[in-house]
Amino acid sequence: MIARLTESLDFHSQALMLRAERQRLIAGNIANADTPGYQARDFDFAAALRAATGRTDGIASSVMHAGGRLSPALRYAVPSQTSLDNNTVDMDRERSAFADNAVKYESTLRFINGSVRTMLDAMKSHNQA
Repeated sequence: MIARLTESLDFHSQALMLRAERQRLIAGNIANADTPGYQARDFDFAAALRAATGRTDGIASSVMHAGGRLSPALRYAVPSQTSLDNNTVDMDRERSAFADNAVKYESTLRFINGSVRTMLDAMKSHNQA
């Protein structure tokens, strides 16, 4: 029973750390939108989560732990249109990805909160209700 609860919390904590890393990466892309030659970066969240949780199913690991922080395998964003300064940041795409990732980060926090509340409720005796 405890192993299943721990596994669930571990999964969500890995997802939360990857979401935070992705948010940092997207914020960096946005911050460098006007930097000539800057190449926007991102990573495949689903593949990184599978690798981080050990559910790779034969897929090569795309997550490394560097200094206690997850470092997923980064890839360059494909520009939707060319620019004269070779900057590949598409602000519409980045804003959309930032908002989407923020909502998913919040929902992951809510899953963790719900799991902890459920565990605490299960540990209470019937007299404490």
